[in-house]
Formats: sequence, C-alpha cells, structure tokens
Amino acid sequence: MDAFTFHDMELTWLDGGLSYLDGGPMFGVVPKALWSKRYAPDENNLIEMRTDPIFIRYAGKNILIDSGIGKEKLNDKMKRNLGIREETRVEESLQKLGLAPTDIDLILMTHLHNDHAAGLTGGEGDRFVSVFPNATIHVSKIEWDEMRNPNIRSRNTYWKENWKPIQQQVETFEDRFTVLPGIEMIHTGGHSNGHSIIQLTQNGDTILHMADIMPTHAHSNPLWVLAYDDYPMDSIFAKEKLMKEGLANGYRFIFYHDAVYRLVKWDESGQKIIESVKRTG
Repeated sequence: MDAFTFHDMELTWLDGGLSYLDGGPMFGVVPKALWSKRYAPDENNLIEMRTDPIFIRYAGKNILIDSGIGKEKLNDKMKRNLGIREETRVEESLQKLGLAPTDIDLILMTHLHNDHAAGLTGGEGDRFVSVFPNATIHVSKIEWDEMRNPNIRSRNTYWKENWKPIQQQVETFEDRFTVLPGIEMIHTGGHSNGHSIIQLTQNGDTILHMADIMPTHAHSNPLWVLAYDDYPMDSIFAKEKLMKEGLANGYRFIFYHDAVYRLVKWDESGQKIIESVKRTG
C-alpha cells in the first residue's frame, strides 16, 4: 500500500475499488486531443479511475477520507454500466495495517455519491448495516440533506442503502469544520451542492484533498471540470481560488480517483510536478 508521512500524520491509501469510465465526461468540454496528453485513455476511450479511501493515523485517531465503491451491492449489468472492474477491499487493506473496520474512529465524507459512500454500508443477511459502526461520520449538512431527499438528477447516485444504516453516526457541518487540530473540512459545492474538500495542516505545511473538483492530477486546470458536476461554475470558482492559494504557498495535493499519482506538488506555475508519490498497486 502506498503511504506518505506528513509530519505527525501517517497517510495510507486503501484499496477502495477500480472503475474504467469514459474519458469524455470526466473532462467535460475539454477536447480529447488535450486531456489525453495528460491522462491516457485505452482503445475504447476509457480511463482508469481508482476509488481509494485515504487512511490517516493522527492524534490517537484512526481516520478515513471517503469509503470506497463498496461490494456485493451491484449486479453484473450495473457493474458494467458503471465501469466497475474491482470492488472494495478496504477491510483487507485495514487488516494489513493490523486494524479492523471497528477500529475506525472518524470518517470524513467529501460527498455522498455512490462511488464515495457505498463502502459505508454492507450486506448482513437480508439487510444493510454499517461497515464502520464505531465511527463518527462527518459530512456537510447540504450533502446529507440531499442524500436523503435527492432530486431527479441526484437520485441515481444517492441510494438509501448507503445512508439509512449509518444515519445515527452522522454529524453535519456548514461552511467549515475543524475535525481535529490540523484537519479541516471546507464546503465548496460544485461537483454536488454539498461537496467539500479536506485540508491537512502541519507545522506550516498544507495538503489539500480536492475530492471531485480535482479528481486526478490531470484536472488541475480550473476550467477542466467534469460533465458530471451539478454546478460546474461553482467547481471552477472553488478550484481557481484553491489552486491559486495552493500554488503560491507550495501546497501538496492528494487524490481519491487518480490511477497515476497519490500525491503531487507543483511548482508555482502549476506546470511542473516537483514532488510526487506514484501509485504502485
């Protein structure tokens, strides 16, 4: 498993599953001639997309960012339509760290789309139960409200199986929320109305988890947003602000979906990667 030591924080990427998606929607209106130079498609125009939660060991707590794509919830047709080739193996990843799902204390949900939230629950007999029963789950209030009352567009990704079993564990926030000193959740909107990013700060250094307003390193251009974004202009404005701040101050960036890099740091121009952790498996 890939890992990165960030001062007092230990970050490890777990195996949350794998999908192959059409590269066109993943880069919106950007021509393939441009995006394919930065993130290579296969012969069918599909691009490899990880769905890997980040495990953080910090301040005596075991923390997850997002939960993986889940397992044993989809039939073969649904898997094919969603491009899913490997389901979640988060429990197996935790076992390698000497942990079980019951050891997770906090889960920080950037948003609750199925590919991020399906790993929160799993089947037990004829019902669904919480996979991480001892964890407090943090998510923006806007996102949680829409999860339970989706609109005509979002109901295809906000599933009751992913929220009903964990509703007693959820704590919501508005705007910004300090989870622990050095870990902050910041509501951005854009990809979904309740979408949030995660900011990690240690000894003057900062890492940003941009979630799905920058799902891979190839999406660093503020104008390169997903066709799946519910509010693309909100994504653009949030990413423009955060990238300007991050590049000027030497922030690192970490990813949930990137199949090439786990972490990158660009030079101030944003054109050259000067530090990285590449995915090894």
